[in-house]
Amino acid sequence: CNETCIFSAVRETLESRGVLGQLKARIRAEVFSALDDQREPRPPLSHENLLINELIREYLEFNKYRYTASVLTAESGQPEVPLDRQFLANELKVTEDAGSKSVPLLYGLVSHFVNSDKGGKAFVRGASLPAGATASSTVPGSDA
Repeated sequence: CNETCIFSAVRETLESRGVLGQLKARIRAEVFSALDDQREPRPPLSHENLLINELIREYLEFNKYRYTASVLTAESGQPEVPLDRQFLANELKVTEDAGSKSVPLLYGLVSHFVNSDKGGKAFVRGASLPAGATASSTVPGSDA
């Protein structure tokens, strides 16, 4: 077996173990980090951003979007270890039944508002922004 044959065998083994995708995601995350403009500091990871990122990470991992989840974690500064789901539910003041625990919290939140029988719209208050941040620097597409 030549070098190409060995490389192919290693690649197949890494793919079958699910490691190759993780390595690619980690490399992408490191490339994004290296290319990231360090002159423009990110706002600190606020409590709200921590919760939002965790909702998104739970959704991504549930749907097997592991590469995207790993880049989110690396780019956002989110802790590597996911937050405890019960802690997350408590922080969001969400009460779950047995069936809702099998899907990400984000599904339940969206379902609650989509299926709300009140007919009206939810009133959403603006959260406080991290020091030095503006709405246009933290909300994509914002013209504030």
